[in-house]
Amino acid sequence: MENFNLHMPTKILFGKDQIQNIKQEIPPNARILLLYGGGSIKKNGVYDAVMAILSDFHVDTFAGIEANPEFETICKATEYARAQSTDFILAVGGGSVIDAAKLLAVGIDYQGDLWDIVLAGINLDQKISHQPCPFGSVLTLPATGSEMNSGSVISRRASNDKLFFNHPQLYPVFSVLDPAYTFSLDARQSANGIVDAFTHTMEQYLTCPCDAPLQDRISEGILQTLIEEGPKVMRNFQDYQARSQVMWCAAMALNGLIGAGVAQDWSTHMIGHELTAVYGLDHAQTLAIVLPRVLEYKMASKKQKLIQYGKRVWQLGGDDQTIADAAIVKTEAFFRSLGVKTYLSEYNISLSDEDLAQILAQLKSHQMDKLGEHGDILLEDSKNILQSCAVLPETALA
Repeated sequence: MENFNLHMPTKILFGKDQIQNIKQEIPPNARILLLYGGGSIKKNGVYDAVMAILSDFHVDTFAGIEANPEFETICKATEYARAQSTDFILAVGGGSVIDAAKLLAVGIDYQGDLWDIVLAGINLDQKISHQPCPFGSVLTLPATGSEMNSGSVISRRASNDKLFFNHPQLYPVFSVLDPAYTFSLDARQSANGIVDAFTHTMEQYLTCPCDAPLQDRISEGILQTLIEEGPKVMRNFQDYQARSQVMWCAAMALNGLIGAGVAQDWSTHMIGHELTAVYGLDHAQTLAIVLPRVLEYKMASKKQKLIQYGKRVWQLGGDDQTIADAAIVKTEAFFRSLGVKTYLSEYNISLSDEDLAQILAQLKSHQMDKLGEHGDILLEDSKNILQSCAVLPETALA
């Protein structure tokens, strides 16, 4: 196991009606900016609940954060927050709204171009010296884990960019995780959340042996729980217990715990980001397309962990190669059982030579030309993986 630093300062308020406690978590004289998305929180009652609880506070609102939060919209939110003298942000929604809140939190007191913050990536601490605005979240769509981590992914429509940045001071102060707030999610949103959490776990677990048995066992527990509880959610969107398990899995999948001291991949995410930028696919849809193909392409280097995964998570038997192959088949079949397709052609997308060239150029410009836990997925490898994602073969699972 490698050396690691682990810091998870977010206070989690988990369970039914925990939203009632946010009043005690926000400074009494705070000027709050309530940040949210397309308005679903007004339909499911979350907006009214928040406003009632915060009736003693000064609360301004900013709506319209997109499913892939757009830089241009966050710039508008930043200008508004500055004008309102915002000193606390409350993000109410899914991971996209929380991601937007993180850029907003840094941006309020930043004097330069906000895009420089995003471009800084994991080196953001070299770009800023000020304290970001504190923020909390009320989660309504479990998927990204942004409610319990310090990372954010932002899109910029003008340049077809979708980039990740991170800073240790960008953990939410608190996050409310009430499974009842996810009852209104439809099949697509629910399935996307399950796939996202599953793939987050796989990016940290299915790499190479790292002599980290505890992290492995926790990862396998998350994967098994999603396999068991995900279908229950899809059968009954108001199954509180199943929603609870999926919500907690999503948070645990990307709060830093299972990635501590182990090699991490993230090639599926980096390639997937470019597919979203070019085609507008949901983030989780791209993950379901790319992950099985990455596992097939990197069979040689991932084989030992694929065998472990197949045995422990899927209880597969047989010779080593049979288990490794079947583990990938099982993974893809799980995504498809949730209603998430696994090839571009199934979304009526034809991967043209021009599109492929654009995606590879974007990967190169974003310095994503050496992906994977070993840095050995070069642009030519990404090209091969993308080509394998294009067309549903006749032998694919139904």
